[in-house]
Amino acid sequence: MSVAIKFMTLEEYLNYDDGTDTRYELVNGELSAMPTDSDLNDRIATFLFAYFLQFGIPYYRLSMKAQIAVSGTRATARQPDLMVLSEEAATALSGANQRLITHDMPPPLLVVEVVSPDQESRDYRYKRTEYAGRHIPEYWIVDPIAQKVTVLEWVDGLYEEQVYQGDQAIASPQFATFNLTATTVLRGGCGGAE
Repeated sequence: MSVAIKFMTLEEYLNYDDGTDTRYELVNGELSAMPTDSDLNDRIATFLFAYFLQFGIPYYRLSMKAQIAVSGTRATARQPDLMVLSEEAATALSGANQRLITHDMPPPLLVVEVVSPDQESRDYRYKRTEYAGRHIPEYWIVDPIAQKVTVLEWVDGLYEEQVYQGDQAIASPQFATFNLTATTVLRGGCGGAE
């Protein structure tokens, strides 16, 4: 859903406040309301945040709130469900007024998007292209609807993808010693049937 408003710049977007709790992304200069996360989607992102912490990634390099400027026809900023920042990106964000990774900052090492109902093309198509434009080394699409985790690795200017389902162990190009299965991620770390 887009809000009827004039086209915005990144700066206007970062200063925008409509007095509600609605979260927005900026897509080609227009505000786009983000869908409300389901309990499962929130649990998946929180589980992965905790897993990365236990894996040894420092808390300041993990973000569930930071945004990233990407290329579009007009100004575009996305807010992934989770980002693992490089040390350089974390340093660049340190002390910033807004948690926005701008075009002149290093990209995150890993971006995770959890697919919401009726938002499949946003995560599989549009964000894939936008994140590729930022040369993000690794992009996960966690899809509880289709019951799969797609890991995209930036190789020679394109994303190569590997799809994981069920008890398949996820191979992370950035974090080779991860020990996660698709089922564990898709259940947000919870055992048993959903």
